[in-house]
Amino acid sequence: MKVSEFDYELPEELIAQTPIKKRDESRLMILNKKLKTIEHKTFKNIIDYLKPGDVLVRNNTKVIPARLYGKKETGANVEFLLLKNIENDIWECIVRPGNKLHIGTKVIFGEGILEAKILEIMPGGTRKVEFRYNGIFNEILDKVGLMPLPPYIHEQLEQKDRYQTVYAKFDGSAAAPTAGLHFTEELLDKLEKKGIIIANVTLHVGIGTFRPVKEEIVEKHEMHKEHFYIKQEDVQKINKAKQEKRRVIAVGTTSCRVLETIADENGLVEEKEEDTRNIYLSRLQI
Repeated sequence: MKVSEFDYELPEELIAQTPIKKRDESRLMILNKKLKTIEHKTFKNIIDYLKPGDVLVRNNTKVIPARLYGKKETGANVEFLLLKNIENDIWECIVRPGNKLHIGTKVIFGEGILEAKILEIMPGGTRKVEFRYNGIFNEILDKVGLMPLPPYIHEQLEQKDRYQTVYAKFDGSAAAPTAGLHFTEELLDKLEKKGIIIANVTLHVGIGTFRPVKEEIVEKHEMHKEHFYIKQEDVQKINKAKQEKRRVIAVGTTSCRVLETIADENGLVEEKEEDTRNIYLSRLQI
């Protein structure tokens, strides 16, 4: 399969730059494969397409304000994007301009409340960085960091929680699992009252969301790894549904990636915490 098969024209004026006032009033396109029809609805209509007993698997990762703008000791401007916490105060980061940030370079953020030192140049050009500060790291990030919006969004985000799902729980993502952004607490409550079962996975979105596919053939593309975990209570919900021939529906690609990593040939899963594997959506029928 060629990457070019996925090409399509998307006029820039059709890319929303600010979030709609109410999340579940975003547009929803319904593709009926049997009738080969297309309908245009709003996202809250999704309840009409889910059945009692369906298991909806969502990713409850939480985005951190991972984009940092600072200065080198020379006064030059630099940008960091936190990707992954390696250990303690050491992180893997994307840095710009990369050719100016060598091992040993020091950077200051927020007028000195956060400092960083480049420790190592990692495969793919990312950097291993050690941060120094006084206080609690996440509280400092809230003061100096910005939400890492996609590059096609040019407007500033006025409310940080709009680039966060309403069920976001565990810090660690460098980007939001965007398919879940359209759910509201009210809509989720209606789904549960209808008999739809909610299961959670936690996958922290990593560097791959920022990097384009460079291979011409899809199967030659090497997928980045992302850390995830799934709890036993959610495993039981998914496995019971599979055994009873009920539908298991992933909210977006991040949830689906967890399921395809851990599912056996029968679609059954087990409690795990590890990194995703480089496999394709072929084994798990959902």
